Amino acid sequence: MELTVNGAKTYCYTGGKAFDATKPTVVFIHGVLNDHSVWILQSRYLANHGWNVLAVDLPGHCRSAGEAPETVEQAADFIAALLDAANVPRAALVGHSWGSLIALETASKLKDRISHLVLVGTAFPMKVSPALLDASLNEPMKALTMINVFSRSTLAAPPSVLGPGTWVYGAGMALGRRVLASNRLVNVFHRGFKACDSYANGENAVQAITCPVLFLLGAQDQMTMPKAAQGLITKAREAGKSVQVVSLPVGHHQMSETPDETLFAIRDFLTR
Repeated sequence: MELTVNGAKTYCYTGGKAFDATKPTVVFIHGVLNDHSVWILQSRYLANHGWNVLAVDLPGHCRSAGEAPETVEQAADFIAALLDAANVPRAALVGHSWGSLIALETASKLKDRISHLVLVGTAFPMKVSPALLDASLNEPMKALTMINVFSRSTLAAPPSVLGPGTWVYGAGMALGRRVLASNRLVNVFHRGFKACDSYANGENAVQAITCPVLFLLGAQDQMTMPKAAQGLITKAREAGKSVQVVSLPVGHHQMSETPDETLFAIRDFLTR
């Protein structure tokens, strides 16, 4: 599905189903150097079980045109504009890593327009080491190798995602190269990392949301360690929010390392 958002072509994967304004909508937001395809299992399932799915390529990434966001706040404004362009009055947001910060900031701005918030592999602050920031700018292939090593707790995906024996490290490397090559004007790798590193509004944002929130964390996550999400969880609970926390025995790519468990946690949360 293609939409015009802020004057630029925007691609959203709909899980193979036509968009139906009478159904509830869930927006999937990817992380740095990813695209809509990281949500393949979760988006297809929900699209076939009563939901509109908009798994978006962020601006300047792969099939979406426009300027790649420089900040989390810019990306949140884009998600708000996307909902307007799709004529969606209310939606659930599911974000991974950088996408989790974008989803959080969007929910804090749109308040009751967001029905549910799912933060997958999140942390705040989401600091990026100076060495990795520098490598993403000056040696992107070296940095890509680093994050794919740090992000994974398994070499082969379970049968339910992509296919039995899929080499998830190799698939992650290929996706990263494709996303980086999709924008020849901007290094979206470095820009995305810088946006994560500089985001400072997380605690205020989680206190401002009005919807229930699910934290879906990886116990072996070396990119966004579970302890780095505890501040957000505490602030949300202190503010009286409805908070659910699910821990999975995997690394940073819950969607491919524990695809079924990740799907079921999101599904059950959305249907509460």
